[in-house]
This record gives sequence, structure tokens and C-alpha cells, in this order.
Amino acid sequence: MNNQNTERDSAPKTPDDSAQKDVGATVSGAFSKASDLAQEAADTVKQSAADGASTVASQVKEMLDRKVGSGAEVMGQLASSTKRAAEDLDESAPLVAGVVRTFANRIDGYADDLRDQSVDQLVRAASDLTRRQPALVFGLAALAGFLTFRTLKSAPPASPLSNEPMHERNRQGANEFHGT
Repeated sequence: MNNQNTERDSAPKTPDDSAQKDVGATVSGAFSKASDLAQEAADTVKQSAADGASTVASQVKEMLDRKVGSGAEVMGQLASSTKRAAEDLDESAPLVAGVVRTFANRIDGYADDLRDQSVDQLVRAASDLTRRQPALVFGLAALAGFLTFRTLKSAPPASPLSNEPMHERNRQGANEFHGT
């Protein structure tokens, strides 16, 4: 058997053997190029997705910053209305007017503070408050949950007809009206 292997190895190469090697090298090169192109395409897609996510995140932050600014404006308007109410109360109830004016000044101060802050700063401040006073934050969350529960519980119950399509309710109402 060894003789046969050496005969094969020492036998002259046929043109088919070199053509197969050329085809194999060409196919291998094509697969390599295709793999490189696929990797480049994947990298491009990843970069585009990252850029898109970054753009969306910055747009959302800008929108939220504008909303914070408009919220500060609303608070400022509330403060100015409250100050006018305090002026109206000056003659009839000066003590109450002082309390209302103090309240209005605090609202105005909060509005000024809000105008100067971005969403990131507000989130950081809320996070710091949560770390410093977790009991207060937990208590406020519990109070909000309780108020939400009470509000939902006091809502009138849905009628059994509310789950039916509108045309079915109309048909039933018409039948009751005509006595059928």
C-alpha cells in the first residue's frame, strides 16, 4: 500500500488537479471577501443604529427640557395669579393675604429653579433625594398609590352593557322603547 501512495505522489499532476486548486483558491477568496463585506455591513448597521439611538435620545431630552421650561412657565403664571389673589385679600384678610403671598413667592422660586435646570439635573436631584430620604420618597409613593386606589375605587362601576358593541346597545334600546 505504501508503494501505491508513493506512486500517486510521484505521479505527474494532471491539469484537472491544478484547475481544482485554482477553483478552490478562487472560492476561498470569494468567501473571504464576502465575509469581509458582511462584517463591514454589520459594523455599518451597528454604527447607524447607535447614531440613530443617540439622535433619538438627544431629541427626547430636548423635548423634555422644553416641557420642563413650559412647566416652569405655568408655575410662574400660577404664582402671579396667587399674588393677585393675595392683593385682593389684603383689605379683607391681611393675615390670609400674607400666607397666600408667601405661598406665591415659594411657587415663583420653584419656577425660577425649574427654568434653570435640565431634565438630567432634575433626575439627578430626584435620585439624590431618594438616596438621602428614602422614607420620605416611599411615603410619598404610598400616598400617591393610596389616592390612586381611592380614586379608582370611587369611580362608578361599568354597566354590563358597556362591553357590548355600540350597535348591539342601540338595537336593545330600540327594542325596549318599542316594547319588543
